[in-house]
Amino acid sequence: MSSTSKKDSLFKKFADKFNFEDEQKLIDTLKATAFKVKDGVVSDEQMNALLIVADQYGLNPFIKEIYAFPDKQNGIVPVVGIDGWSRIINQHPDMDGLEFVYADEIITPEGGKLCSTWIECVIYRKGRTHPIRIKEFLDETYRPPFTGTPKNGGAPYIINGPWQTHTKRLLRHKAMIQCSRIAFGFVGIYDQDEAERIIEGQSTVIDMSGSTDQAPSVEATKMAPRLIDRAQKAGGAFQAALDYAGENFSGFNLLFVNEEINKAKSLYEANLINLPQKEDPVNTQAASVPNPKENSSEGKAPEQASSTVNNKKSPLAEAKANLA
Repeated sequence: MSSTSKKDSLFKKFADKFNFEDEQKLIDTLKATAFKVKDGVVSDEQMNALLIVADQYGLNPFIKEIYAFPDKQNGIVPVVGIDGWSRIINQHPDMDGLEFVYADEIITPEGGKLCSTWIECVIYRKGRTHPIRIKEFLDETYRPPFTGTPKNGGAPYIINGPWQTHTKRLLRHKAMIQCSRIAFGFVGIYDQDEAERIIEGQSTVIDMSGSTDQAPSVEATKMAPRLIDRAQKAGGAFQAALDYAGENFSGFNLLFVNEEINKAKSLYEANLINLPQKEDPVNTQAASVPNPKENSSEGKAPEQASSTVNNKKSPLAEAKANLA
């Protein structure tokens, strides 16, 4: 079956499911309601990509269980709302309950509300001796309010987001989503906060050709493939890799590492999007991103790291080899 006929059959499947007599009417309606876009045109290919993910996880795009942000590479970032995450978690046949544990230490982040320094989600799976426990830390996930300056040169203004109005709830959602990924192997879907960070990470295009005065450091070229490898082992935790890069690199080194991670992320998701979802939890110790404490200085790769980069082979090439 050709890719065109597969796309048409998927549109027909959703048209029948939601009682649309006209497939084009379904497509037009979803383009207008299921995409977060102010300008530009949503392509049929982007619409098809969203429906593939919606079909894989049994999510309803009409009630915002899943929607999409068009990215800067003519693709999409599939976003699942908290109700959608709750559904796919509770509908999993091995789901056996969850609970939350809150840190005793309370802090007030910039512009936010009182919140525990971390929240741990605990998911119980049937047939497993030990539950899956994942902590999300406020200092790693919190986004401060946006500060802007009017074009007419007026006084700066501040825009509060959900992290300011619902600090505890956002951190709890983060813990539940990350724990469910490890427990059930959910890949290729994000919450809105992650999607916004992904789009921001794609905002800078790097031209590496012919540049001799701007080259990444040895530490950056070593760290990029390590972060990519660990993100893959963690079931697609590329946002964690981007966050780590942002904390440990700056300037051109940061741009280089982010570009390598985003390229590998696109390859990873392209290979996984039509594969059946995995049900075995990932070994979180092996899959975790590097601990900044392992570095003796900013951006320095750990001495015991076994992953090295040949100067004649790019980090992305190594990432592709790992994905093969």
